[in-house]
Amino acid sequence: MSHAYMPRSEKIWLAIGGFSLFVFLVVLGILAFGMGMNPPGHMRTIAPEAVHTTSPFQEPKLVQTGPNTYKATMVAQMFSFVPNELSIPVGSTVHFELTSPDVVHGLFIPNTNVNIMVIPGHITEFTYTFHSKGDYLILCHEYCGAGHHLMMGRLLVQ
Repeated sequence: MSHAYMPRSEKIWLAIGGFSLFVFLVVLGILAFGMGMNPPGHMRTIAPEAVHTTSPFQEPKLVQTGPNTYKATMVAQMFSFVPNELSIPVGSTVHFELTSPDVVHGLFIPNTNVNIMVIPGHITEFTYTFHSKGDYLILCHEYCGAGHHLMMGRLLVQ
């Protein structure tokens, strides 16, 4: 049995690569398990073909749920957000609940940290407090077809 000779420089680079892989996997493990950055396992689902006949998405709207708190039920569909205009007082906290009956969409509100995926078959939820007055655009940031550039809404914070 013959043994192949491995030059010292190759052993060094192999060790550097192995160590880098080890560090990467440790960091990934810390982020995934130690800091709780796991994919959502509690995400609710909905049949995409039943979105328009299933409560609360059969009547998407903005509802006040308490003092300065609102719930925005929205549907992202080709090529619009329903409802596409929302109005709230400054300082309000809005709990968004979204789904899509057709393709993957995104919801992005510039000048905030709101940036989420809206996936058919899943109900996406997030909460955000609007501390500044303004006329905020609601944009789709995932290409969803030929009319993608028309997919936008408006959030007026007064």
